[in-house]
Amino acid sequence: MILTVTLNSALDLTYRVPRVLPHASHRVADVRERAGGKGLNVARVLAALGHRVTATGFAGGRTGADVRELLAGSPGVVDALVPCAGTTRRTVAVVDAASGDTTQFNEPGPLITAPEWSRFLSRYEELVAGARAVALCGSLPPGVPVGAYAVLVRAARAAGVPVLLDTSGEALRRGVAARPELIKPNAAELAELTGSRDPLPATRDARRRGARAVVTSLGPDGLLAAASEGTWQAAPPRALSGNPTGAGDSAVAGLLSALVEGLDWPARLTRAVALSAATVAAPAAGEFDPRTYEEVRGSVKVTAR
Repeated sequence: MILTVTLNSALDLTYRVPRVLPHASHRVADVRERAGGKGLNVARVLAALGHRVTATGFAGGRTGADVRELLAGSPGVVDALVPCAGTTRRTVAVVDAASGDTTQFNEPGPLITAPEWSRFLSRYEELVAGARAVALCGSLPPGVPVGAYAVLVRAARAAGVPVLLDTSGEALRRGVAARPELIKPNAAELAELTGSRDPLPATRDARRRGARAVVTSLGPDGLLAAASEGTWQAAPPRALSGNPTGAGDSAVAGLLSALVEGLDWPARLTRAVALSAATVAAPAAGEFDPRTYEEVRGSVKVTAR
């Protein structure tokens, strides 16, 4: 079983409009709802790849109930979300059909109390004991300690379970120091962590801060990976237009599934890049287009750096 953690889960709404115009009313041509937050997106992709997945985190209020109802319709994903008194947030992605650009609006999330955090930690320790790998994903809701991911990384390491950490800011800085197996920042998050905007030295620097391996998302240019085994860049054969929301989460699912399956780094990166590209071609986050995935997977270029 692979465990995904989404402390700040969300009801993801995707609106598609013909064109986004400032100061104008818009008729929404298509609406998609998904149980969201980065870890839940990762969970659905992992399940689609054939892995057993348990998803935990927080869910509360009417929106949280909607998230759990939608998650129940995700085959292969076991709901282990922990109830909270506050209301789960919503995120809104507005896709401009004319340009392919996406504008994102993210609410902050519910206030998590100290007793709720304590209950989550107890549940997490139970779940991680039966996991083959853990994905810790996304932002922290209000009330959760800024060092929360460091605590979760150390608990997984104590259980002998590899951890992939995908977050940003101070939560990432503290989490890296707990020595996760892998972190997956984007270029902006990596620059914030290391102070360098040159991805190659910054990726290597991030390894020295504690992570065993670092995979940096370069957007349409693919992924840059640094590990003890070497350094590689993996790029898709071409840029794809569409909705990039969730593309990074699909890359996380690709990396974690390949880790569990014992694949080497070029194969891990090939899967992650192909899934990321196939998610851009899908209508909503947490999905990927199977045809695009198969097409791109055979054409990903991986080079040693």
